[in-house]
Amino acid sequence: MTVPGNSTLGPPLGAPVEVGVDDAAWDRVREDLTGCGTALLYAHRPVLQPQLPSGDGLRRLLGRDWSRYLGLAHADVRDRYAASRVLLKSAAAAVLRGDPEALELAYGPTGRPYLRGCDQVDISLSHTDDLLFVGLTTRGLIGVDAERADRQMYGGGLGRHVCTPYEMVTLAALPEEQRNPSLVRLWTLKEAYSKAIGQGMQFRFTEFGFGPDGKPVRVQRPDGSAGTGDEWAFRTFPLASGYCVSAAVYDAGFGTPGGTDITTMLDADCVDSIEEALGEE
Repeated sequence: MTVPGNSTLGPPLGAPVEVGVDDAAWDRVREDLTGCGTALLYAHRPVLQPQLPSGDGLRRLLGRDWSRYLGLAHADVRDRYAASRVLLKSAAAAVLRGDPEALELAYGPTGRPYLRGCDQVDISLSHTDDLLFVGLTTRGLIGVDAERADRQMYGGGLGRHVCTPYEMVTLAALPEEQRNPSLVRLWTLKEAYSKAIGQGMQFRFTEFGFGPDGKPVRVQRPDGSAGTGDEWAFRTFPLASGYCVSAAVYDAGFGTPGGTDITTMLDADCVDSIEEALGEE
């Protein structure tokens, strides 16, 4: 698996930033979003959990997700759900320099989350075991996914259900010890891309694929031919804690904004109208 760094195709993607350990991490997240148009961040739940509010404080932060939180029967699932939503809101609030409680998470038909009223920032969330992984972009669309790097996926017949014919041939040609890590990488890339385009599991994984590691990554058709161009960036990162995380970013041509504060990202005409209205009072 390649080391963290920028993809040679599409917009740049910096390495994920671990948050929850020190306050300076949020500065790095803001710098990534301002400079690259995309920020990736993660947290480990045992580190994040003690910092989460409880009672009314948690209820205010979760907002409309509160009822769904209460409906989760298993305590561990409930805690992970709360931590993931709080991290997602905290990340958005950090880059927008707003109040997490004032941000509202909404969900599309396939369950894809978005920030209501803040469509200038696209978001994506993934969690597995104790890892929470978040992606934000102002370029267009983003999808992220995380999986344990040691998850056993190859050899149990799963490959033929998630891989294209070209990918199956490519995997079989690898040394045996590389096949499972490579399949885990492919799985996270497919999940990230599906989340970015809002299809979830509706887009069969056998209908699109990715090339081998170490080369410019793009979506491929089942026969291995290119399916996307340099409008997409894909990157996989190994985390020291034993996870494999991937991100897919679509560049819609918006460029990177001059600032990510809520006030600086408002439409200029909207700002003028507000200022005129205030001046008339």
